[in-house]
Amino acid sequence: METIIVYLDDAPYAQPLLQSMSQAPHAARTHWVVVACAPRITHRVSKWVSNRARENWRNKWADKLFADALPVLERSGGKVTSLLARGPLAEVVEQLRTELGTSPQIVDLRRPKLEAQGHAVLAPTAMAAPAKLQAGRSFPALLASLMGLGFLLEEVLQ
Repeated sequence: METIIVYLDDAPYAQPLLQSMSQAPHAARTHWVVVACAPRITHRVSKWVSNRARENWRNKWADKLFADALPVLERSGGKVTSLLARGPLAEVVEQLRTELGTSPQIVDLRRPKLEAQGHAVLAPTAMAAPAKLQAGRSFPALLASLMGLGFLLEEVLQ
């Protein structure tokens, strides 16, 4: 039986991908280990919330995620195990490798972050927009209107 570890943090984002994975020919002979990766709680929030309240929120969040995502994999006929990550993912994977005794395949279906290392990362649709502007006539028209505005301001100020 093949073992696949799947990282999840957003069920609606991952459902189409899970659907395609569950329809693979070997899906019925697969042991799916679904690891819920809860969002981090900021330092400012964690000062005001107790550890018990944080754990309760994390458990409720994971239950909702599993309720939305697991039925897709369960329909494939394979074995499905759910797990809530309570630490760094590297430690979780090492723990799973020792428990399962195999080298499982790891699939990361977490939603990509919009910010990476303090710099904003543009969405694919946002990256395609400037190319469309440069290909058309809007950029030269903008440049001409700015130059005209500059000449007008120069005449007014003199």
